[in-house]
Amino acid sequence: MLELEHGFRVVDCHARLHAGPGRPVRGRTIGGEDLEREMHQAGIVRAVVFPGPQKGEQGYLRANNAVARQAVERPFIAFARIDGPRDPGDGATSTLRNFTSSRDEWQTSPEDIEQYAYDDRFHGFKLDPTQDGLPDGDVLDVLDDVGLPVLVHGGREFPPGALEDALLDREFPVVLAHFGGHPLDRELMREAIELLDRHDDLYLDTAAVRYRELLERAIVEHPDRVLFGSGAPATHPNVALMELLTLDVTEDAMTKAFGRNPSRVIPGLDSE
Repeated sequence: MLELEHGFRVVDCHARLHAGPGRPVRGRTIGGEDLEREMHQAGIVRAVVFPGPQKGEQGYLRANNAVARQAVERPFIAFARIDGPRDPGDGATSTLRNFTSSRDEWQTSPEDIEQYAYDDRFHGFKLDPTQDGLPDGDVLDVLDDVGLPVLVHGGREFPPGALEDALLDREFPVVLAHFGGHPLDRELMREAIELLDRHDDLYLDTAAVRYRELLERAIVEHPDRVLFGSGAPATHPNVALMELLTLDVTEDAMTKAFGRNPSRVIPGLDSE
């Protein structure tokens, strides 16, 4: 496939990398060499990478280290995936579970956050509350202290309202993936855009956002708060890139979404 020519400096804030064990599964997971090739095809110069969900009660230490190793000498920066004991739901059952919950030894601890934060291989954190639960208050306090960005999977089981209640009173920057509406929930995406008016440290990434009017609205109304994310490997970076290149927005707004905004929120993306 020929390299896409577009003239922008493009960095990607959302790519999932295969962390093993075993080989990548075609179409579902991707290794470092293949992702680097797809990025080159799309003209993407640097990308945030993190592991996918792990089965069972094993935590993410091994997977995070595997991703960080693959990032060495590639145009990647690693985010450490974290988990927690709290249920992300807002019903009575979730409230009861959270009242009695305690962190298991394999779940992310405050000490883990400090180690990741001061390890120069990691530049932020990835959190999927639906898959992995929410961290407890002690872990969130340390996330406040270190101040690194947290990329949060948003969707029907963890909508923008739940994000606001759980995380947006904190000090660290939050990048809400998929405009908060995975998979393809227009109303949740609209709610996420409206949250930008109330929370200065909230940003939206474009991974798997297929609706032109919502992409254009967010970029026009909040040109400094939208970050390009490809969502690889679920979406080829070329496809994700073209969805933004074909929008009816100014070149300056496009430049911000593709490069300036992600590099400001995630400084590791600013280097080559």
